Amino acid sequence: MPTTKGLEEVVAAQTAISDIDGKLGKLWYVGYSIDELCASSTFEEVTYLVHHLELPTQSELEDLTEQMINDREAGDFIRELMPTLAQQASPMSMLRTGISAASAYDPDGWDNSAEANYRKAIRIISLIPTLVAYYDRQRRGLDLVEPNPKLPHAANFLYMLFGEEPSQEAAEAMDTAFIAYVDHTMNASTFCARVVASTLSDMHSSVVAAIAALKGPLHGGANEQAMRMLEEIGDPSRAEDHVRDALARKQRIMGFGHRVYKGDDPRAAILRGLAQELGEHTGDPRWYEISQRVEKVVMEEKGLYPNVDFYMASVLHSLGLPTDLFTPMFAAARSAGWTAHIREQYADNRLIRPESEYIGPRDRSYVPIEERAEQPDQPKEAVS
Repeated sequence: MPTTKGLEEVVAAQTAISDIDGKLGKLWYVGYSIDELCASSTFEEVTYLVHHLELPTQSELEDLTEQMINDREAGDFIRELMPTLAQQASPMSMLRTGISAASAYDPDGWDNSAEANYRKAIRIISLIPTLVAYYDRQRRGLDLVEPNPKLPHAANFLYMLFGEEPSQEAAEAMDTAFIAYVDHTMNASTFCARVVASTLSDMHSSVVAAIAALKGPLHGGANEQAMRMLEEIGDPSRAEDHVRDALARKQRIMGFGHRVYKGDDPRAAILRGLAQELGEHTGDPRWYEISQRVEKVVMEEKGLYPNVDFYMASVLHSLGLPTDLFTPMFAAARSAGWTAHIREQYADNRLIRPESEYIGPRDRSYVPIEERAEQPDQPKEAVS
């Protein structure tokens, strides 16, 4: 049986949620292009779309919006837990623990029916921004800001984080960023979520698994690493030398290249323009200008295009988010896609259980411990 390292190009599931054409650089959610959705839709609409496979009517959107507003509130258990998490845990560790803790007091308990799982999905999507905002304000010694029922999902996130209503430009930019991150076919975190769901474990456990996968720097953590590189460069005039020096030392430039896209990531193209607009709006175009120069050198030297994480870094920085909240923000958006995939897995389930190729020794005989010879110490390899 042939093996494919990293399961590259192996089809693990059928889905109606999103699709990619890597050669053409296209991404669709339920048949709608990401370009059109980012330009014309809202996160609430897209959440409805990936869960119901159709765009909502006005009344359907109002119902979902009301449900999401009601589900923003964190229970007393989470509030009591947050000071400890803010003091002891990293942001993604907090989020992993917070969602796990939220399962203990979910109104639907361990009901795994389709109706209960939809309600759980919307609760999780609605709650994650609250967890992130509570955590950040708690660790900074600031009073918690309660959700504002008059604000849309993305704008409310910024409001809870900073304690004041965002400008229209900032709110729209945050909404676009959320939409861009909603889903991306069978990425690592979505695959983890579906594997756990395929065992018929619960919705919260499946999302916790996805958060754990997203935490890694080769997945969600790439946006944080990209921003730290931009901060290290600091000035557009230093970008070219920094990148060429890093490449000469065979360092990876985070935010470039993609397993699926052979050309431009369509989300990166959207965010590139958004980063420029935010730089002009805030009066600090430096991060966009550094990004542009880094992109130019990486293309010249390696022929690699930026992915969604590269320009997302300067977008989120311009919106004022601390760098270590970039990946939790990714999770806040991707929770819409994760939960849609989990529900899709439940609806037509088969336990995900791939084969493996054994490459170890065979036909060994057991040797009693008193007869085993000591193995000579192996020289330790230098760590570079």
